[in-house]
Amino acid sequence: MIYINLFITFFKIGLFTIGGGYAMIPLIQQEVLGNNWLTMTEFVNFLAVAESTPGPFAVNIATFIGMELGGIFGAIVTTTAVVLPSLIIIVLIAKLFTGFQDNKWVKGALYGIRPVVIALIASAVVSLMLKGLFLEGADMTSLQTIVNALQFKELLIFAITGLAYFKFKLHPIQLVLLSGGLGIIFFGLIPTYF
Repeated sequence: MIYINLFITFFKIGLFTIGGGYAMIPLIQQEVLGNNWLTMTEFVNFLAVAESTPGPFAVNIATFIGMELGGIFGAIVTTTAVVLPSLIIIVLIAKLFTGFQDNKWVKGALYGIRPVVIALIASAVVSLMLKGLFLEGADMTSLQTIVNALQFKELLIFAITGLAYFKFKLHPIQLVLLSGGLGIIFFGLIPTYF
Protein backbone atom coordinates (compact mmCIF):
# COMPACT_ATOMS: atom_id res chain seq x y z
CA MET A 1 0.00 0.00 0.00
CA ILE A 2 2.90 2.39 0.70
CA TYR A 3 4.01 2.11 -2.93
CA ILE A 4 0.59 3.16 -4.22
CA ASN A 5 0.53 6.09 -1.79
CA LEU A 6 4.05 7.10 -2.80
CA PHE A 7 3.19 6.91 -6.50
CA ILE A 8 -0.01 8.95 -6.15
CA THR A 9 1.69 11.55 -3.94
CA PHE A 10 4.74 12.06 -6.14
CA PHE A 11 2.72 11.93 -9.36
CA LYS A 12 0.56 14.72 -7.94
CA ILE A 13 3.66 16.68 -6.93
CA GLY A 14 5.16 16.25 -10.39
CA LEU A 15 1.89 17.21 -12.06
CA PHE A 16 1.20 20.37 -10.09
CA THR A 17 4.71 21.76 -9.71
CA ILE A 18 5.46 24.51 -12.17
CA GLY A 19 8.82 26.21 -11.98
CA GLY A 20 11.25 23.40 -11.33
CA GLY A 21 12.55 21.51 -8.33
CA TYR A 22 12.70 24.40 -5.87
CA ALA A 23 9.07 25.32 -6.48
CA MET A 24 8.30 21.71 -5.59
CA ILE A 25 9.73 21.97 -2.05
CA PRO A 26 6.57 23.32 -0.36
CA LEU A 27 4.45 20.60 -2.01
CA ILE A 28 6.83 17.83 -1.00
CA GLN A 29 7.12 19.27 2.50
CA GLN A 30 3.35 19.41 2.94
CA GLU A 31 2.80 15.88 1.64
CA VAL A 32 5.71 14.19 3.40
CA LEU A 33 5.20 15.89 6.76
CA GLY A 34 1.40 15.67 6.47
CA ASN A 35 1.62 11.90 6.01
CA ASN A 36 4.13 11.65 8.89
CA TRP A 37 6.62 9.98 6.59
CA LEU A 38 9.50 12.18 7.79
CA THR A 39 10.16 14.72 10.52
CA MET A 40 11.05 18.29 9.59
CA THR A 41 14.67 17.65 10.56
CA GLU A 42 14.85 14.56 8.34
CA PHE A 43 13.20 16.50 5.51
CA VAL A 44 15.76 19.31 5.74
CA ASN A 45 18.58 16.76 5.79
CA PHE A 46 17.15 15.10 2.67
CA LEU A 47 16.98 18.52 0.96
CA ALA A 48 20.63 19.15 1.80
CA VAL A 49 21.70 15.79 0.39
CA ALA A 50 19.51 16.17 -2.71
CA GLU A 51 21.00 19.59 -3.39
CA SER A 52 24.54 18.33 -2.85
CA THR A 53 24.34 15.36 -5.21
CA PRO A 54 24.55 15.46 -9.01
CA GLY A 55 21.35 15.38 -11.03
CA PRO A 56 18.04 17.22 -11.03
CA PHE A 57 17.02 18.30 -7.55
CA ALA A 58 13.39 17.12 -7.90
CA VAL A 59 14.44 13.64 -8.98
CA ASN A 60 17.06 13.42 -6.22
CA ILE A 61 14.67 14.37 -3.42
CA ALA A 62 11.96 12.03 -4.72
CA THR A 63 14.46 9.19 -4.98
CA PHE A 64 15.86 9.75 -1.48
CA ILE A 65 12.41 9.92 0.11
CA GLY A 66 11.28 6.82 -1.79
CA MET A 67 14.39 4.94 -0.69
CA GLU A 68 13.83 5.92 2.93
CA LEU A 69 10.17 4.89 2.92
CA GLY A 70 10.13 1.87 0.61
CA GLY A 71 13.66 0.75 -0.16
CA ILE A 72 14.88 0.40 -3.72
CA PHE A 73 11.40 -0.25 -5.11
CA GLY A 74 10.13 2.84 -3.26
CA ALA A 75 12.90 4.90 -4.88
CA ILE A 76 11.94 3.58 -8.33
CA VAL A 77 8.25 4.33 -7.67
CA THR A 78 8.78 7.92 -6.44
CA THR A 79 11.30 8.75 -9.16
CA THR A 80 9.00 7.41 -11.88
CA ALA A 81 5.98 9.17 -10.39
CA VAL A 82 7.62 12.58 -10.12
CA VAL A 83 9.01 12.46 -13.68
CA LEU A 84 6.02 10.90 -15.46
CA PRO A 85 3.71 13.97 -15.51
CA SER A 86 6.44 16.14 -17.02
CA LEU A 87 7.24 13.50 -19.60
CA ILE A 88 3.59 13.19 -20.64
CA ILE A 89 3.05 16.96 -20.74
CA ILE A 90 6.27 17.73 -22.64
CA VAL A 91 5.48 15.08 -25.27
CA LEU A 92 2.00 16.60 -25.74
CA ILE A 93 3.37 20.14 -25.87
CA ALA A 94 6.07 19.15 -28.36
CA LYS A 95 3.40 17.56 -30.52
CA LEU A 96 0.99 20.50 -30.32
CA PHE A 97 3.24 23.52 -29.66
CA THR A 98 3.21 25.06 -33.11
CA GLY A 99 -0.59 25.16 -33.00
CA PHE A 100 -0.89 27.22 -29.82
CA GLN A 101 2.43 29.02 -29.25
CA ASP A 102 0.95 32.37 -30.30
CA ASN A 103 -2.42 31.89 -28.59
CA LYS A 104 -3.17 34.88 -26.34
CA TRP A 105 -4.85 32.65 -23.73
CA VAL A 106 -1.80 30.41 -23.44
CA LYS A 107 0.54 33.40 -23.22
CA GLY A 108 -1.69 35.00 -20.59
CA ALA A 109 -1.77 31.81 -18.51
CA LEU A 110 2.02 31.50 -18.63
CA TYR A 111 2.47 35.13 -17.56
CA GLY A 112 -0.02 34.56 -14.75
CA ILE A 113 1.83 31.48 -13.48
CA ARG A 114 5.20 33.25 -13.13
CA PRO A 115 4.40 35.11 -9.87
CA VAL A 116 3.23 31.95 -8.10
CA VAL A 117 6.44 30.17 -9.09
CA ILE A 118 8.44 32.99 -7.52
CA ALA A 119 6.24 32.85 -4.40
CA LEU A 120 6.69 29.07 -4.06
CA ILE A 121 10.47 29.36 -4.34
CA ALA A 122 10.51 32.26 -1.84
CA SER A 123 8.35 30.22 0.54
CA ALA A 124 10.80 27.32 0.38
CA VAL A 125 13.75 29.64 0.99
CA VAL A 126 12.15 31.30 4.03
CA SER A 127 10.97 27.98 5.48
CA LEU A 128 14.38 26.33 5.12
CA MET A 129 16.23 29.42 6.38
CA LEU A 130 14.10 29.55 9.53
CA LYS A 131 14.57 25.82 10.08
CA GLY A 132 18.31 26.03 9.54
CA LEU A 133 19.00 29.07 11.67
CA PHE A 134 16.58 28.66 14.57
CA LEU A 135 15.98 25.88 17.05
CA GLU A 136 12.98 23.73 16.14
CA GLY A 137 9.85 24.61 18.09
CA ALA A 138 11.35 27.76 19.62
CA ASP A 139 9.06 30.57 20.76
CA MET A 140 9.51 33.48 18.35
CA THR A 141 7.34 36.06 20.13
CA SER A 142 10.05 38.33 21.48
CA LEU A 143 13.48 39.51 20.41
CA GLN A 144 15.13 37.81 23.40
CA THR A 145 13.62 34.40 22.58
CA ILE A 146 14.60 34.82 18.93
CA VAL A 147 18.21 35.56 19.94
CA ASN A 148 18.18 32.56 22.30
CA ALA A 149 16.80 30.32 19.56
CA LEU A 150 19.48 31.24 17.03
CA GLN A 151 21.76 28.39 16.16
CA PHE A 152 25.04 30.27 15.97
CA LYS A 153 27.03 27.62 14.12
CA GLU A 154 24.43 27.48 11.34
CA LEU A 155 24.23 31.28 11.28
CA LEU A 156 28.02 31.52 10.99
CA ILE A 157 28.10 29.02 8.10
CA PHE A 158 25.24 30.95 6.46
CA ALA A 159 27.15 34.25 6.81
CA ILE A 160 30.48 32.84 5.60
CA THR A 161 29.00 31.13 2.54
CA GLY A 162 26.85 34.18 1.78
CA LEU A 163 29.93 36.38 1.90
CA ALA A 164 31.88 33.90 -0.22
CA TYR A 165 29.12 33.90 -2.82
CA PHE A 166 28.37 37.60 -3.02
CA LYS A 167 31.85 39.04 -2.36
CA PHE A 168 34.15 36.46 -3.92
CA LYS A 169 31.73 34.99 -6.50
CA LEU A 170 32.51 31.39 -5.57
CA HIS A 171 31.01 28.75 -7.81
CA PRO A 172 28.11 26.74 -6.28
CA ILE A 173 30.28 23.61 -6.17
CA GLN A 174 32.89 25.53 -4.19
CA LEU A 175 30.14 26.78 -1.84
CA VAL A 176 28.90 23.23 -1.21
CA LEU A 177 32.45 22.08 -0.47
CA LEU A 178 33.07 25.13 1.75
CA SER A 179 29.88 24.62 3.73
CA GLY A 180 30.60 20.89 4.10
CA GLY A 181 34.08 21.69 5.42
CA LEU A 182 32.68 24.30 7.80
CA GLY A 183 30.12 21.76 8.99
CA ILE A 184 32.89 19.28 9.76
CA ILE A 185 34.80 21.94 11.68
CA PHE A 186 31.84 23.41 13.60
CA PHE A 187 29.95 20.21 14.31
CA GLY A 188 32.73 17.64 14.40
CA LEU A 189 35.73 19.41 15.87
CA ILE A 190 34.38 22.30 17.97
CA PRO A 191 32.72 21.30 21.27
CA THR A 192 28.91 21.20 21.27
CA TYR A 193 28.48 23.97 23.86
CA PHE A 194 29.48 26.61 21.26
